[in-house]
Amino acid sequence: MKITDEQKPMLRFLAAMTASSMIGLQGYTILFNNYAVEVVGLDGQAVGIIQSVRELPGFLSLLVVFVLLVIKEHRLSALSIALLGIGTGITGLLPSYTGLVFTTLVMSFGFHYFETTNQSLTLQYFSTGISPLVFGRLRSLAAVSSIASGILIWLLGFFLDFRGTFLVIGALVFAAGIWGIFQEPTHGSVPPQRQKMILRRKYSLFYLLTFLSGARRQIFMVFSMFLLVKMFHFSVREITLLFIVNNLVAYVMNPVIGRAIVRFGERKLCSLEYVGVIVIFLTYAFTSSKPLVSFMYIADSLLFNFAVAIRTYFQKVADEQDISSSMAVGFTINHIAAVFLPALGGFLWMIDYRIPFIVGAALGAVSLVAAQWMRTGQRKKP
Repeated sequence: MKITDEQKPMLRFLAAMTASSMIGLQGYTILFNNYAVEVVGLDGQAVGIIQSVRELPGFLSLLVVFVLLVIKEHRLSALSIALLGIGTGITGLLPSYTGLVFTTLVMSFGFHYFETTNQSLTLQYFSTGISPLVFGRLRSLAAVSSIASGILIWLLGFFLDFRGTFLVIGALVFAAGIWGIFQEPTHGSVPPQRQKMILRRKYSLFYLLTFLSGARRQIFMVFSMFLLVKMFHFSVREITLLFIVNNLVAYVMNPVIGRAIVRFGERKLCSLEYVGVIVIFLTYAFTSSKPLVSFMYIADSLLFNFAVAIRTYFQKVADEQDISSSMAVGFTINHIAAVFLPALGGFLWMIDYRIPFIVGAALGAVSLVAAQWMRTGQRKKP
């Protein structure tokens, strides 16, 4: 991967912010359920509402377009990391239902706004031949950071209670965000971005694939793990082992995925992903084999990383000045399914647990057909 001296500051900045975001997100996620039950005393309904609240900032990511009217994008990225740190750090100080709703919102706004700006900055500052490799490297770093966060929490558990652990994790992330605010990784050769919300007909395929990807993500997050626990009786240790294996596989394979996008193109990679999605969801629905469903879960997690190809496809077909606002719009579209799909899927699960996964396979088939319209002129920025 050939990174110019001009691009290196942005790569370092994005790497530091990515690692910090994963430490904060994974720290919050690992601690949340036990804290909610053991300390706050919440029931399943309350936890479910909070999980829905957590997706709201993702749905509101289009507001980034308006925030960028008053602040530079890389500084918003760093401020978002600081906000993630604040939300994580104060969680242990507010042991109540309303407290958890508030801290979840703060943490989630920080994470989702960072993800929006992270994608945008990567596409703006790295050419179409390099951006898939940068995405791959950053995702590998995210996987390592997720594992590091789990190890750190395990070690802190010997010395600190929930309050102390939340504070340590939050303080580390907040410090990284403050560091980022004072960095200047930008350079002047990047085209200025249009400071308004943009919806264009020529981006329709990007919008469609982004929506379908978000819907599939919800089925995976809400029902795949539930399937493992409810139907296959996975223990906490087995789930933890899957988490570690997933991140190790992601660490190894994400750079390979980036190189494959450069070599074979987005259409082939997306087609491979969607064929895999169909097979995986149908296996979820009809297998009775615990080893097979474990393998499918790991493969499902890996295929998530192929979604990078949707963004690099957009980079090749988009006007360079549309990238920032379009990433914000795309992030909102990606989260539309989070508003209704968990509730709808839960209703369908009660009829037959296989139905949500058959729906997931159908979404994969629609995505596979849509991906065949992906065409790029292989335009490359200088």
